[in-house]
Amino acid sequence: MKIALLAPIEESVPPQKYGGTERVVDLLAKELVKLGHDVTLLASGDSKTPAKLVPCSKYAIRTLPASNDLSLRRALNLQGLSKALDYLHKHDFDIIHNHFGWQFLMFCSSLKAPHVTTLHGTLNKKLEPTEYKMHGSYKKYPMISISNSQRKHSPCLNYIDTVYNGVDVSTFTFNNNPKNYLAFLGRFSPAKGPDKAIDIAKKTNQKLIMAAKIDPLDYQYFNKKIKPLIDNKQIIYIGEVNHRKKVELLKNAKALISPITWDEPFGIVNIESLACGTPIITINRGSIPEILNKKVAFLCKNSEEMIKRVDQVYKINRKECRKHVEKHFTGQLMAEGYLKAYKRIIKENSQK
Repeated sequence: MKIALLAPIEESVPPQKYGGTERVVDLLAKELVKLGHDVTLLASGDSKTPAKLVPCSKYAIRTLPASNDLSLRRALNLQGLSKALDYLHKHDFDIIHNHFGWQFLMFCSSLKAPHVTTLHGTLNKKLEPTEYKMHGSYKKYPMISISNSQRKHSPCLNYIDTVYNGVDVSTFTFNNNPKNYLAFLGRFSPAKGPDKAIDIAKKTNQKLIMAAKIDPLDYQYFNKKIKPLIDNKQIIYIGEVNHRKKVELLKNAKALISPITWDEPFGIVNIESLACGTPIITINRGSIPEILNKKVAFLCKNSEEMIKRVDQVYKINRKECRKHVEKHFTGQLMAEGYLKAYKRIIKENSQK
């Protein structure tokens, strides 16, 4: 099968540090190539992939000084999308897989090949559901959700399947003898609850090591709500980490603490943590009960319940955490899920 994968260009593929969508696209490209498919990846020029790379920008946008200006950042994204669309118009594919977002749907009607869009973000905001409906013409363009619960905030879209994100389990080291600290990994955003994680650590007298990205939109939140609480003794911030340092953080933590305040559409950090054998203490909302279960995580009603669970993490078998990922969230399973969706779309398109 001849497949085009259109990635975001905010980060490289794979991302140097933080980047959930780009990490998923990287793994998908590798698995599809491994299965013998002809894969073209449209991404930033500093990406590294076994697929054929078509650069849509020279560098990942977030690495550029201009990325701090949101207007310039949007313009650079559109420039990259324009280059991608030009290439897709000039070359033949069996299917185009859009990971870029709703912007692609504004210009895709003239493409010859069928396409499908994976919805990587939350649909619990006004912008994205509105744009997907407007440019997807409601039922015209096929969509793939990354959890079933993701759909509830925009149920009228043309969902053809749910394909769960996967990880390359071999790149995560299992550790059955963790150190005595909690970990927080993700973004310093109110949605991820880093301030609540700090509060939980303080109330349970636990050491908390935090690794996180700070988006320009969250600078004020970080400087006002998070930075004053970091003492680098009990509450330690180690910056935005690469894959090696992420694995070190996760495998040595006795638990990953994730007091989310939004309906998480998937939460890839959870399966990355489980791949290291590290259980989760989190809030039971969004995709969480769909992705996790009581064998590998404490699914709590609120922060108060999370506090009570900190001293009970030893009850969770770390080997069960690893097995959970190996059974449900591997790169191979993800690629097989997408191939099934591709075949369905190609077949339906040929019958039109």
